[in-house]
This record gives sequence, C-alpha cells and structure tokens, in this order.
Amino acid sequence: MKLNCEERERYSRHLLLPDIGFAGQKKLKSARILCVGTGGLGSPVLQYLAAAGVGHLGIIDFDVVDAANLHRQIIHRTSSVGKAKVESAAAAIKEINPNVKTELFPAPFTSANALALVNDYDLIIDCTDNFPTRYLVNDACEIAGKAYIYGSIFRFEGQASVFNYQQGPTYRDLYPEPPDPGLVPNCAVAGVLGILPGIIGLIQATEAIKLILGKGESLSGRLLLYDALKMRFRELKLKKNPARKPIIKFIDYDAFCGIKARQSAAETIDARFELTARQLAEKLKNSDLQLLDVREMGEWEIGHLQNALLIPLRELADRLDELDKKREIVVYCRTGIRSIEALTVLHAADFSNAKHLHGGLHAWSDEIDPNMPKY
Repeated sequence: MKLNCEERERYSRHLLLPDIGFAGQKKLKSARILCVGTGGLGSPVLQYLAAAGVGHLGIIDFDVVDAANLHRQIIHRTSSVGKAKVESAAAAIKEINPNVKTELFPAPFTSANALALVNDYDLIIDCTDNFPTRYLVNDACEIAGKAYIYGSIFRFEGQASVFNYQQGPTYRDLYPEPPDPGLVPNCAVAGVLGILPGIIGLIQATEAIKLILGKGESLSGRLLLYDALKMRFRELKLKKNPARKPIIKFIDYDAFCGIKARQSAAETIDARFELTARQLAEKLKNSDLQLLDVREMGEWEIGHLQNALLIPLRELADRLDELDKKREIVVYCRTGIRSIEALTVLHAADFSNAKHLHGGLHAWSDEIDPNMPKY
C-alpha cells in the first residue's frame, strides 16, 4: 500500500519519526479498527486515529446526539443534535481526513452481531459506558482472539488498559463479577468532568497506534489509573487468572449484570402505585401530597418539581422520619428507575400511600413542562 503525494505531506511529521517512517505509516493506512461507542471516549479516539491516518474505522453506536452530550463528546456539534451519532462522527472524520474510510453501524453492539464485527477488524477499542456491553466486548474479543483497548471514566477518575493481547489478562481477570446494579451510576446520574474522557480516550488512541505499529510497551498487564483532581497517574499490575475458564460462548449479559432484575421490577410494579405525568399534574392542582425527589443534589439543581423534598435514594432508609405516613407520597427521579427502588423502601416501612412517577422527570418534560431540563 503506497502513500500518495498528499498523504506524504499530511503525515510528514510521522514520516520523520524513526519508529514510524514510511513503513509504519503504511501499517496505519492498512489498519482496520472498530470503535464501540461514539460518546466521550469514542470522540477523541476516532478523531486522533483519523488524523493519524488509520485507513479504515468501523463505528458502532445506536444512539443520537443529545445536547447533554456536547460538553464531553467533542466529535459532535450543536448542529448535530438529534442526528445519529455514527453519522455525526463520520462527518467529523471526513473533515479531519478524507482519506479515511468509515463503516457505520447504527445499531447496538449485541451478542447477535458482536463476533462478526470483531472478526472483521484488526483491533477493537471499547468506548462503552455500561457493564453488559463491556463484558460482551471482552468475550467477543477472547473468542475471536483479538486484542482490545479498554477505557472507562467516572466523575473525576478514569482508567485504561489493553486486554487479551498476546495471551495477556482480560477484563474478566480484572473484574470477574460486575458490581451490584446501581452501585456504579452512569454519567447521566453521577456526572463527569467534561475533559476527562478526552484524556482517557487519547490514552486509548495512543495504545491503538502502538499496537498497530508494533512499537513501545503496551498497557497489557497494567491498569493505568488517573485522578484529575489530584492530577496524578498510578498503575496496578494485572495478571491472568490461571483458574479462570476460557470464554467459548456468549451469555445473557443483562442478566449477568443484574439489569433484567431492575427492568423486571419496573415492569411488574402494581398499577395502583404508579402515576403518569398527566395524572400527577392533575393531582397537584387540588391535593396535599408530598413530592419526594430521590436523585442527587447535583441533579436537583439542574431542575426539580416545585415544593418537592430532596432525599437521595442512598439516604432514604435513614431519613424516613422526615416523611408523614398520613400524606400521600409521590416519589420521582430522572427516568423512574430509582423511584421504584425508593418505593420498595417506603412500602417496607409501612408508607402505604406512597406512589411513584412513571418515567420520572423525562416523562414530565415530555408531557407537562418542556422547560424541565432532560439530562
């Protein structure tokens, strides 16, 4: 594979590096890399790999661009709000480097398509934000014998590593079991420093280029930890667990991570204890009910219902004395998941009049007050 005149000029600073040169740049041009996710991590990964001259980028993401994405997902623009993320990302890549070919998959990464996708690429980069997909990426790469680059972020902290490289450790060696559902909230609940995924994503992109070039020391066998508040990196050694059985087939990842149990609770809740946004709006006109917000303070400050009482879910069991059992209580959260968990706590404590808002503040914004921010 040759470099044309325009490419020689574009990549001239690479060509001057002894560890890259023409041979290395041709390797990058020939490389096929799949990026799973085009959010906070995928944004810097895709832009820098495109700028570096990686010839073929696969992009899989089923989501659309939302205004709440823009403070960290810098591959997308305000004009892209409402568009498919893969389309928005591809447009940005074309502006950065028209020599790069993109293959778009506007769909979820699932057990049905994972193996075919992974087998079609040289290297996989995990830019996902949930545990079921992380385990699926790991298992697909282990079955296919492909290395992949891992990254994750949480509030002000991030981590990165290279998994399944030259028989090295995998994500399951680091995390044999997922955390309990809800124990590690996602960015929509916990928040995240906007620049943090840029730092971790650049580390992932760096590792990808090194693996393609066959240069340097990879993060395989090492977990790199970054604390933005302390501006400090540290490192943990990882070893492969010799007792762990190799992955030979996919499992039900939602069930493994406890997602189905939460969904089941939401689906099977007694209709007597659930209000729609419109029903709640009617009740608020002439009813002395108690609104209970079980989100976190940061979420409350983004927007909340008038006269509501804030008691975060994690504090609810210890603050029940602040509630009146004689009044009807309506619990709400962002989307109606935490409010169901709160309802369980309340009913167990004999708050028999407690109900919850189906769909949470997202439903309230859609049906009652469009000025209520959706985040």
